[in-house]
Parts: sequence; C-alpha cells; structure tokens
Amino acid sequence: MPRPSLHVDQAMLASGRALYARHGCAGLSVRIVAEHAGVNPSLFHYHFGRKEQFLRVLLQSLYEEMFEQLSGAARLPGPPLQRLRGVLLSVGGFLRCHGAEVGRIWADAGQGEAVAMAFVRDNAPRHLHLVTALLEEAERGGELRPMPALQRMVFLMGAVVAPVLVAGRLQALELGAALPADRLEDEVVSDAAIAVRADMAIAALCGREG
Repeated sequence: MPRPSLHVDQAMLASGRALYARHGCAGLSVRIVAEHAGVNPSLFHYHFGRKEQFLRVLLQSLYEEMFEQLSGAARLPGPPLQRLRGVLLSVGGFLRCHGAEVGRIWADAGQGEAVAMAFVRDNAPRHLHLVTALLEEAERGGELRPMPALQRMVFLMGAVVAPVLVAGRLQALELGAALPADRLEDEVVSDAAIAVRADMAIAALCGREG
C-alpha cells in the first residue's frame, strides 16, 4: 500500500523538534504537531500510531544526530586526549544549538514522563561510555594523574558542558546589564570559549597548568 503522503513523517518530526522545548512530552499533542506541520492529524496516526511512539522517534532522532558527531570525533586518528577534546567540542557545540531541547528532556524525565525517562536510561550510557573509553585509554598511556573514574567524568562535564546549558537558560531570562547576552555568547557558549574550557579541563586531568 503506498504511503498517503511523501515526507509527511519528516515534516511532523521537524515540527516536533521546533515545538518540544516549549511543550514537553505532556503538552506536545497530536493536534499541535499536525497544525504546525500543516497536515491532517489522521496522517500522524498513520505514520506513528500513538503519540508515545512519535515522542520516542523524535527524541531518538535528536540523540542520534549528537552521537554521530561524538563518535565521529572519537574515531579520528590521534592520541586519546586529542580525540577527547574533539568529543567535548562536539557535544558543547551541539548543546549550544539544542540546549533547550536537551534541558526539556531532563526536566521531563525528572517529572516522571515515561518516554523521557526511558530515553535517558537507554541513551545516556552510550555517550558516557564513549568518553570513559577515551579517558581509560589515556590513563593506560600514563597521560592522566590518578583520580576516580566517576570524578573525572563529573569534572569534565561540569567544566565543559554544563556552562553551555546554564548560559542558555540565562540568555532566555534576558538579564540585561547583569549578564549581557553578548558576553555569555563570547565567553561561555562560543566555539572558542568551549575550546578554552576543554583545554583547561584536560590540562587539569593531566596535572598540568592550562
């Protein structure tokens, strides 16, 4: 049986991405998505069945986009810490563009939304394992000073990644002179700022001065 409309599923997923950060799992209704995509709601059910399946596909497509970038950086030639730097820059850049969606996923999971909770449970270990593997490789090569593995991971995420998410929230608040948006952009979320923090964090893990 031919599909009733070409690329309708992709149009609805694009609308879901555009709307998810504002509405979350609970508020992202079939009607809202269909209206935004300009399609009949019956096509939503044809392509995705229930709303929960649409949300699963939506969140997974966002994650796979990020993980493809991270795994690509991890596979590049070079020593492990150089590849780790590339991974950190990739995740920082991704969160600069999609921090609102990622923040909403964690908020939904924290509020007990089943789809978001399952998504985090199934996917968080993937990128954490990727970073952990690079750190372990560097440790075997004698490049890192002794430190518990979880402490290393938390330090890296807190130093390099978390500021991008926090800055995005602060920019949305429009705090004016207290935290001007241009300074947040230049000093926290720009490629250059992310690279500075990545270099300082890796230097600290190695026991060097940045």
